[in-house]
Amino acid sequence: MPGGDGPVLDIRDLQIEFRLRHSTVQAVDKVSLQVEAGESVGLVGESGCGKTTTGLGVMRLLPDVGHITGGSIRLAGRELVGLSEHDLCRVRGNEVGMVFQDPQTSLNPTMRIGRQIAEAVRLHRRVTKRQAYQRALEVLRLVEMPQPEERMDQYPHQLSGGLRQRVMIAVALSCEPKLLIADEPTTALDVTIQAQILDLIDELRQRLHMAVLLVTHDMGVIAGRTDRVMVMYAGRIVEQGTTGDIFTAMRHRYTEALLASVPRIDQDRSVPLRSIAGLPPDLSEPIGHCRFAPRCRYAQRDCWESDPPLAAQPGSAFGHVAACYHPVGRSDDGAVHRSVAAAQAVSAGDVVADTEAGAAVAALAKLRRDELAARPVLVELRNLVKEYPVRSAGLLRRSTGVVHAVSDVSLAVRQGETFGLVGESGCGKTTIGRMTVALEPATSGSVWFDGVDVQRLKGEQLRRRRRGLQLMFQDPYASLDPRMRVGTILREPLVVQRIGDHDSQRRRVAQILGEVGLPASAADRYPHELSGGQRQRVGLARALILEPKLIVADEPVSALDVSVQAQVLNLLAELRARHGLTYIFVTHDLAVARYITDTIGVMYLGKLVEVGPVDDIFTRTAHPYTQALLDAVPEPDPRRERAKETRHVHGELPSAVNPPSGCRFRTRCPYAQHTCAEIEPPLRPFGAEHLAACHFPLRPPAPQQPVTATAAGSAG
Repeated sequence: MPGGDGPVLDIRDLQIEFRLRHSTVQAVDKVSLQVEAGESVGLVGESGCGKTTTGLGVMRLLPDVGHITGGSIRLAGRELVGLSEHDLCRVRGNEVGMVFQDPQTSLNPTMRIGRQIAEAVRLHRRVTKRQAYQRALEVLRLVEMPQPEERMDQYPHQLSGGLRQRVMIAVALSCEPKLLIADEPTTALDVTIQAQILDLIDELRQRLHMAVLLVTHDMGVIAGRTDRVMVMYAGRIVEQGTTGDIFTAMRHRYTEALLASVPRIDQDRSVPLRSIAGLPPDLSEPIGHCRFAPRCRYAQRDCWESDPPLAAQPGSAFGHVAACYHPVGRSDDGAVHRSVAAAQAVSAGDVVADTEAGAAVAALAKLRRDELAARPVLVELRNLVKEYPVRSAGLLRRSTGVVHAVSDVSLAVRQGETFGLVGESGCGKTTIGRMTVALEPATSGSVWFDGVDVQRLKGEQLRRRRRGLQLMFQDPYASLDPRMRVGTILREPLVVQRIGDHDSQRRRVAQILGEVGLPASAADRYPHELSGGQRQRVGLARALILEPKLIVADEPVSALDVSVQAQVLNLLAELRARHGLTYIFVTHDLAVARYITDTIGVMYLGKLVEVGPVDDIFTRTAHPYTQALLDAVPEPDPRRERAKETRHVHGELPSAVNPPSGCRFRTRCPYAQHTCAEIEPPLRPFGAEHLAACHFPLRPPAPQQPVTATAAGSAG
């Protein structure tokens, strides 16, 4: 808990601007915040709101165009603004540590792990090389690095994402800093590894009595890991208070909109997700009104006349302030509505008892299942295997092993169905997606699409068949040619498939841009001129332009803010209904999977361990791994998050080169017994079309019964 004589970090009226060639951007505008020793403060908001810039300002690591133009940054009473570079070097890494968002680009790829940690120690402590290496080993143990002695001699590329993030935390903690700034420390990680990293930061904060500033856009992470929250929008703090107050009695309309955009495990799938329309304002121009007004459906005349100050709101707890003229729960005469408590409870994720509504949702779900059961199978994977040879370094490049990426997977997807593939990174989800669209050859097995095995097609036959099979990539920026305008990118598939002339192709491009919610003018822009959400819409447009029957969407919303994520998910659902599309949706976010999918297949280390209707997977879970994934999902509700038992999957995914014998999950399973090491469990029925492969399941299997076509395909 917070304590001490004063805040470890005290920021007052901080102003940071970026001086560009043709404009000046006011990235951070009069931001004030404090973090006490032992306290965790969350800084939350959409991309571009100034969160990371604030953290970099504390470290004085701004880019060349960034300048602190006003305000104060005090660390344990010492002013950092105006400090010389020589003195700053003694502060960075010593009194303040920072965990960056992407450890792959933050760690030196040419240096061994031990040396990188020891280097930080030697810079700030008068120790010998041997003592520095001993300290490096000590902090690797502190961050619970498996086999720390071995890791000391490894390079960053030899570690998984979770282990690299542990190295980053070890570097940041090597000199026992007073303050740790964690900038999106888990954004690129699976939910299971994310939970481990967040548990670790929490434990170290309490053990070392360290102040933590947690920068993130994930409201679930904020709910379970912070004491206080600062909500940031367009360079300013628009609301601040205790975590409980922010989630159960939020006042600013932006905070309300952020929470409403988050997909939840208990989300009603028949209702579209709420999203925030529009984009944050251009901060290169002076703004004299409420910055959120252009996107706020509650904005009134006074919101456009002046910028509301950060002030206490009627009915708010002490220290809970917001910058809003028309806050959540207040009527026009300033009185607090009696009904607002119920509305806020729903926003916080509380379950409101409504038997009739629950029955209606269940009836709709059953109707959807019955409708899908009557449709023909569009895609069927039969005993699919994919193995990659591991070769030694040197001239001869001898084969030294095999990566078992996908091992005997069978499943079926019906026309119009959304089939979700979930699991940790490295489990084979993306590989299955690439084999399904024939971008990757299978080692063995077959992929039947519309009655044809696409794995056997080549040349012109494959090119024609690919019109019906499209892939939506995880990173739209990396998958779009930066040298081509959007219109040319979208025309390219039509040109390759020899569809239409130039004029008809341009009309088709304009039409598809409209369908995905982009203006026709977007055709003349380059990918770097678009936001992340707009680029993902271009990726979707590219997949749709050939009018395919199947789209494999590979983590299409994992890198997006919650508000933009909601827009893209709603768009995917709308297009599915409009065009009768079939999706294979690859994701590690189970809340997203619950909302968008009809059927879920859970992958672990190349194997399908559970498959069934989405409601069965979430409410009648059979496999311990599926349950561990569900337990690790952060929920935007402080009470639920803090009441959770620690049942996260521990350790890293085993090597796919040498997977465990028997059940591959047994090395991380709390229920594993001797049988699990000797016999591989078969997929057994746990209900209609619900199968799981476990010797000691969480619920008894169903009596042997005839299996439907979809389940039979899943069982192989």
